[in-house]
Amino acid sequence: MSEPLGWLSRGIQQIGRLLEWLEEGVLLLLIAAMIGLACLQIVLRDVWGGGLSWADPLLRAVVATKMDKHVSIDLASHLVPKSIFRWLRVFRSFFAAGVCVVLTWMAIDFVRQEALHGNDQAMAGLASWQLNLIFPLAFGSITLRFLLGGVRSLRAALAGKDIRSFEATA
Repeated sequence: MSEPLGWLSRGIQQIGRLLEWLEEGVLLLLIAAMIGLACLQIVLRDVWGGGLSWADPLLRAVVATKMDKHVSIDLASHLVPKSIFRWLRVFRSFFAAGVCVVLTWMAIDFVRQEALHGNDQAMAGLASWQLNLIFPLAFGSITLRFLLGGVRSLRAALAGKDIRSFEATA
């Protein structure tokens, strides 16, 4: 491998490791939040007869994306040649990351608007905007996962290999 490509490859690997470390940290925080939310859910259901219906599905979506178990339509892998599908996987990952960037930005704006103009509702001592911080955190984590998957897919496509066999040899 030529020196510039080797340097670029090592740089991408380091960025990938950094993103994985950051993602693991965020996921650990989300798992702690999920445990806290589960406890809060129990209290809310037992004491007030209700709960936070959005919390569990949202956190499961983050974990599903990390494990590459998210909902996706995989018809293309059966209809197009593998050489083309490798590049479709790269496009899919970066397109999904772009969508998640927009959703993250919208979630941040939502939380900001809620903090500025919210109706000061509080639950468990937290303002509604503080509870809604889960949205940008979750979408941000999903964005990082798709970006990392896109970089991995790009490296595999450039090497002309399937991503699973590429990662086994890398």
